[in-house]
Amino acid sequence: MDAETVGIAYDAVTEWFHAHVRGVVAPVRFTQIAGGRSNLTYEVTDSASGRWVLRRPPLGVREGNAHNVVREADVLKKVAGTGVPAPAVLGVCDDERVNGAPFFVMEHLEGAILRGPADFGQFTDPAHRSRIAYSLIEVMATLHRADLAPIGWGARTEQRGFIERQLARWSQNWVCDRVRVLPDIEHTRDILLRKVPVQHRASVVHGDFRLDNCLIGPDCTVTGVLDWELTTVGDPLADLGQFLVYWAQPGDEVTALENPPTLTTGLPSRAELVRGYRDAMRGTLDVAEADVDFYVAFSWWKTACIVENVYTRMSRGSMGRTDRSPESFAAQAERLAAQAWACAQQLR
Repeated sequence: MDAETVGIAYDAVTEWFHAHVRGVVAPVRFTQIAGGRSNLTYEVTDSASGRWVLRRPPLGVREGNAHNVVREADVLKKVAGTGVPAPAVLGVCDDERVNGAPFFVMEHLEGAILRGPADFGQFTDPAHRSRIAYSLIEVMATLHRADLAPIGWGARTEQRGFIERQLARWSQNWVCDRVRVLPDIEHTRDILLRKVPVQHRASVVHGDFRLDNCLIGPDCTVTGVLDWELTTVGDPLADLGQFLVYWAQPGDEVTALENPPTLTTGLPSRAELVRGYRDAMRGTLDVAEADVDFYVAFSWWKTACIVENVYTRMSRGSMGRTDRSPESFAAQAERLAAQAWACAQQLR
């Protein structure tokens, strides 16, 4: 029953929904969407076939600014002015008495989420698959080229030191809230701190830009970018590195995802996508090959920290319904940390 949906106080949230979101026809139904490993996401439907999306933090105690959905909603309002397709925010509830934690509601965008190779079955033409890949690159570059001033971040245009702050933040998150020690995370961080490239530009950085965080339309272009929880102003090459880490290729021994959607035929290689990004950013940012290697190593490390944090939360029962065991995340974090360490040792 809806009243038993984990993370949703049905009566109170339903009352709030009717008071703050236009066009809702009772009754409403909340269904948790599997796939997200951080903030919890729910599809909301009503009796008139209306559809919305609700986001709330994981169950349990939240530390500091982590999983701040009110901030995520504010980010979505800002990026609405960048030309990047993203869902519109329809309402924000910061009163924890309603649902035990803040939440926000956004529009439901149409599009396919490609979470595994089989999902490419609706896009069989190699030309269509290539178009999807380069649409992702163009959307990412559009975000990185955006002028910060009109969207309220103009004061941060000259801000630098993003990677140093990221290394400190993710390391602190791992150290302060962990159930075990992974030496590869610590050793990789130490190498990365010594080899941080010069940051040449401050841009909007999504923080988790990858294929399965985007909606793909029938025309093989991106219709929506999702999961803006980690978005900030920083070094755009951090997004590129993260994107490349998730863009698995046939023959990869280690992948960031358990069943990467890009392990299929007809897709451009990572090297081809780097060239596409370099062309899209021409005149805005010069991209050096050595720098790309650093950001890839950094992104393996950051992803290891994130997955280890997911393992920690799952071991405490704070993730609600999920399709994987805590042990599978523990093993995945170990593989990612080892990959980060291997990449870091090869940096010039």
